[in-house]
Amino acid sequence: MKRISVIVLSALFFTACVSKKKYLALEQDHRELKSELTKTTVEKEELESKFSKIQQRVDSYNSKINELTEDNNTKLVSVEGLVTSENQKAAMRESLKNVPPAYMNTAKTLKDSMNLALQFNLKSSLENIDEDEDIAINIEETVVMISISDKMLFNSGSYKISDKANDILQKIANVINSEESLDVMVEGHTDNKLMKNSAAVRDNWDLSVLRATAVVKKLQNDYQVAPEQLIAAGRSFYQPLVENDTKDNRATNRRTRIVILPNIDKFFAMMASNK
Repeated sequence: MKRISVIVLSALFFTACVSKKKYLALEQDHRELKSELTKTTVEKEELESKFSKIQQRVDSYNSKINELTEDNNTKLVSVEGLVTSENQKAAMRESLKNVPPAYMNTAKTLKDSMNLALQFNLKSSLENIDEDEDIAINIEETVVMISISDKMLFNSGSYKISDKANDILQKIANVINSEESLDVMVEGHTDNKLMKNSAAVRDNWDLSVLRATAVVKKLQNDYQVAPEQLIAAGRSFYQPLVENDTKDNRATNRRTRIVILPNIDKFFAMMASNK
């Protein structure tokens, strides 16, 4: 009987030990879950705060957009991926209205149309410039190139502009001033005859650059061409039209080329600033 009592007590003791271990494990799990819950609650509150701030920014942007679109004349629209306004569209229509429809046959995009319109307007402006042996005008796509012989602009070996150049430079300035969205590059070209070294002109590079800057300054100072439209470049004798093997050929290569480049991006920027 005593033996049975010892066995029963032993069983109860081991059962109590196992239950306590399970209890402690459950209590640990409870603490961990409570900690995770607290952490999740804090994260949730932080996310809600961030979301609230984002929503406030979105509401602010929407308010600004609504203010922009209240006036129909400045309503923003998308035209072939370009953000423009009704005023800008009206300016485009104004540029296009005098262009013959047949002239626009090759246009595939809005930029094509505007480039062709600028080209047409430039051609019309150039009608008052008569071509002769000293002036050549070429138009390649939307680029206008006016080549003026050396003898019309400068004395031999000099970069001082002669008075007889005034008429042609005035006409060219009128063309440039007729359209704000143009970039104009003035290129000086020489023959390959070596220059006499001087303080200002050491070689043909110097001469070509000085001639280009002389024309640029004349266009700016005397004919009010905006300087931000102008670029001066010297080519020396490295882009000849013909071989520098005769006196006449060298005279042909001595020239100033004025390259008029319609800048369609500047055109759109100009419309945006004038709306």
